[in-house]
Amino acid sequence: MKHISKDDIVTIPEGVTVDIKSRQITVTGPRGTLKRDLRHIQMDIQRPSKTEIRVIVWQGGRKHVACIRTVCSHIRNLITGVTKGFEYKMRFVYAHFPISANIDNKGSETIVEIRNFLGEKVVRKVLMHPGVDVIQSTNVKDELVLTGNDIDSVSQSAASIQQITRVRNKDIRKFLDGVYVSSKDTIVKDN
Repeated sequence: MKHISKDDIVTIPEGVTVDIKSRQITVTGPRGTLKRDLRHIQMDIQRPSKTEIRVIVWQGGRKHVACIRTVCSHIRNLITGVTKGFEYKMRFVYAHFPISANIDNKGSETIVEIRNFLGEKVVRKVLMHPGVDVIQSTNVKDELVLTGNDIDSVSQSAASIQQITRVRNKDIRKFLDGVYVSSKDTIVKDN
């Protein structure tokens, strides 16, 4: 069944400016600027007022109407990124061989090197996405903290670290070693 019109509204907080031009969204806030290209999704993105964005789908089926919530979530994540930022914490899990990590900053690139995973001599290297900062936690043992404004970059960098320490050719119920995401939060905490 086709719906004639479906819409959803995203509110814009104080101190954030949102520019929309042909479904290309630019959000500017106190932490920086983020851009998102949504030209592949057929829908109207309007500004009924300075503090609202309205996402409308005309003559949409079930799958097309489901894209409204996706686009609104993308816009909300951009707004959260430029106001609060995103922080992912990852913990090293090992039974016997202690995993060690080394963070290598080469100019604009950041590389995380993981050593002694399951006692192997091979050094695993993961290139972080642009805009993602990685530090080893000082107060918690065996913890990496990934921070950045873009949720896609931060979460993909965390996923790349987790995937490179996958256990292969062994029983994964017994060998639980790896680097796993332990918490997801914003850099600026809510009161």
